[in-house]
Amino acid sequence: MSLPLPRCRTLLPLLATLAWTSISGRTQPSVPLPAPLGLPAPGPTNDAPYAPQPILPGGVVVPLYPPGSPHLKADRVREAEFYRMSQAAPGRISWITNIHNPSIEVHTVEGGINTGAAVILAAGGGHRTLNVGTESADFVPYFFNYGVNTVILRNRLRADGYDAKVDAVRDALQAIRLVRANAAAWRLDPHRIGIMGFSAGAELASPAAILFDEFDRTNNVPGDPLAGVSSRPDFVGIIYPGPTPFARGATPPIPRNTPPAFITCAGAGDRVHAIWADEYFAAMLDAGIPNVEMHIYGNGRHPGDPLPDGSRMSGGLTHRNGIPFGTWQHRFMDWFGDLGFLQKPGVETRAAQDIAAFLTQPEPRRRPGAGGGPEGARTNRPPGN
Repeated sequence: MSLPLPRCRTLLPLLATLAWTSISGRTQPSVPLPAPLGLPAPGPTNDAPYAPQPILPGGVVVPLYPPGSPHLKADRVREAEFYRMSQAAPGRISWITNIHNPSIEVHTVEGGINTGAAVILAAGGGHRTLNVGTESADFVPYFFNYGVNTVILRNRLRADGYDAKVDAVRDALQAIRLVRANAAAWRLDPHRIGIMGFSAGAELASPAAILFDEFDRTNNVPGDPLAGVSSRPDFVGIIYPGPTPFARGATPPIPRNTPPAFITCAGAGDRVHAIWADEYFAAMLDAGIPNVEMHIYGNGRHPGDPLPDGSRMSGGLTHRNGIPFGTWQHRFMDWFGDLGFLQKPGVETRAAQDIAAFLTQPEPRRRPGAGGGPEGARTNRPPGN
């Protein structure tokens, strides 16, 4: 016997409740459940610069700049960060804001599996928030299993009154110098330190790949505790990026020792970010930079975009309902291992060997229109000059 459709619809919630009751044995626990324990929280404030707290157990947190640095806002450096906690997963931080004492949080791996490689993670959030859940914290156990150390960057945000192209990019390059300067203490290989940026975070990783020489020239000054330490990343990950230095027709100079890059994005479903990804890839390809790899997926949207079923596209490592875009991290590890970053510490990587060989070759002939000068050669003039 079949029921009329309206009656079927009214019975569905009841049937679902009965089914769950039969599985769980009851609808409510007989004893109240305890509150979750060990929740991360911002630290206290006092007259000293705010001390950033780890967002994961065991994290070593180091501010990027010493107290009194001219790069910090003296009137705000004592303010506490704000943590937005997940409403569904107790103890999980979704995002952070109000970052005025930028820092790194270092998570090292066991000595027996340690490759010495370290990935600095620059989360996205449109420069309004720092999405350290899906685009930082989730990668700590993932990379651990490959023997890769992780460093969570907490950079300053436009929403808190900073210039992303100046202050946040400075934070990224400073983070690379700081990690490299402490490589011995953290059992890292100083030649395997790179940065991976997501969306707005890729607006830090992509300029770091080409601006390191300029940064080092202007920051290696007497009294700087990191003077003489290179800010050049050994690799970069550019994940569904915001505008790169090559967006909107810009043609900044590309150093010959620009590091290898892994680039990924959804395609037509995230068209604008895919175009920015393609602009970076095209510039690297035109310059002949070795070992630049890009994956543009046919199906996928930008994290946070609405989906037809009423949900929103997820980011970072998430499965994304089984579409291939949700497996980009495996393609990254293929690329990473191919370039030698998963070998034992101290062994020269293929990435370094290929760059060294590239530097001995004549500069490649550029395609017409790729930049200023004859035959499209890029010049050393900054954009607009």
